[in-house]
Amino acid sequence: MEIETLSGIIESILFAWAEPVTIKELAQAVKASDINILTAINFLKDKYVDKNSGLRLTDINGAYTLSTKPENYDYVNEFVTKKNIKSLSGASLEVLSIVAYKQPITKIEIEEIRGVKCDTSLKNLVDLNLIAITGQLQKIGKPNIYETTDDFLLKFGLKNLEDLPIIDDESYETNFLEERD
Repeated sequence: MEIETLSGIIESILFAWAEPVTIKELAQAVKASDINILTAINFLKDKYVDKNSGLRLTDINGAYTLSTKPENYDYVNEFVTKKNIKSLSGASLEVLSIVAYKQPITKIEIEEIRGVKCDTSLKNLVDLNLIAITGQLQKIGKPNIYETTDDFLLKFGLKNLEDLPIIDDESYETNFLEERD
């Protein structure tokens, strides 16, 4: 199969599936070798480099998906906002950032950091698939352990957690506590 044809099939799969897909999954779906899939993926990457394209091929922990280019964020955001898509509250963003930087983490640990309950925020973040329950601590009550998902990486334009901005814990906690007083 020609690379152009294979890349078109892969593009269709990525568009239709809308979640990250691994090279192995693509190879099984189209009955092609991993090398041919990778060549087709690189062909697609080159195609989306064109400044007139609104899409990009995103690598998220070794799985691929289509996403919009960051420079179109303002337009997409305005459209989505006007369509009344559920947005995250300040509390949910705060909980999400704590999970992202401190994961794996329990609800009790999040509440210790925030100083307030976070049940609703955790439920909303799980419902939006930005965080997931990945296990339970073997302690009394068996508290759930929370971590971010690949959807979190995708929605925030990150390839992996190492792409998170570095935060100086001491200055963050000082500023955060001053803002709450």
